[in-house]
Amino acid sequence: MSKMMARPTRTGLTKALVFIGLILGALFAGLPVLWMFASSFKSNTEIFAYPPRLVDSSFSFTAYTTVLGDPQQRRFFFNSYLISGLVTLFTLIVGTLAGYSFSRYDFKFKRFLNLVIIGVQSVPPITLMIPYFGLIVWLQLYNSYGALILTYMVFTLPYAIIMMTGYFNTLPRELDEAVMIDGGSSFVVLWKILVPISLPGIVSVGVYTFMLAWNEFLFALTLTKTNDMRTVPIGIQLLMGQHSFEWNQMLAMSVLGSLPVLILFLVSQRYFIAGMAAGSIKG
Repeated sequence: MSKMMARPTRTGLTKALVFIGLILGALFAGLPVLWMFASSFKSNTEIFAYPPRLVDSSFSFTAYTTVLGDPQQRRFFFNSYLISGLVTLFTLIVGTLAGYSFSRYDFKFKRFLNLVIIGVQSVPPITLMIPYFGLIVWLQLYNSYGALILTYMVFTLPYAIIMMTGYFNTLPRELDEAVMIDGGSSFVVLWKILVPISLPGIVSVGVYTFMLAWNEFLFALTLTKTNDMRTVPIGIQLLMGQHSFEWNQMLAMSVLGSLPVLILFLVSQRYFIAGMAAGSIKG
């Protein structure tokens, strides 16, 4: 009898500890975001006021109107949207085709190509900075959209191929055979049957790719030269002047820069989680 009473007690204690851990984790992750959002409505001096206050009496949208009213700042957002959108589109197309090929066909050097794809994922991006810079200059793509799009795809495609291959591996081959018996080609099987079924996997890859391209800083700084080609992360860094920092504008840009990723994740959260879970089942 005592053992039966001890088991529910332990279960309740475990749940309580997990709940407390989740609350602490949420506070640890959420408080900096809340402070960033609240401070974006303050002046530079009020941000560092002591004792600190979450909401100040002089609440103002000045930082947002300054950022949105500056054509140069709007250009940063346009560049980020354009580059991230194109990288996501091209990555999904190539990653889906490659994932289908790796899942459904046996071809020469298949194992070697898999090792190369996994190897690229394991290489720290900063170690490739100088080689990519030289390659981009040699291709005469320096300070262009093409330079960033091609470079980002080098890092997004391996993940997309691995995830889509794993997701296609979870789908029965009988679907392919049924369509081919009716005279359908591999292209019909992929785009008419497998792609609609694989929507969670495609969405998860798309969200990850967009986030990676939107937040990237190092290559965006190195492979561009003029402000007309800069992206949002570089735009935030440019607000750090030699003698003063525009903290409220930096925080306002950070909030505005976080919104697209946040909205994208909230809208596609159900598909994103399902795709991540299914894509990791088989490799």
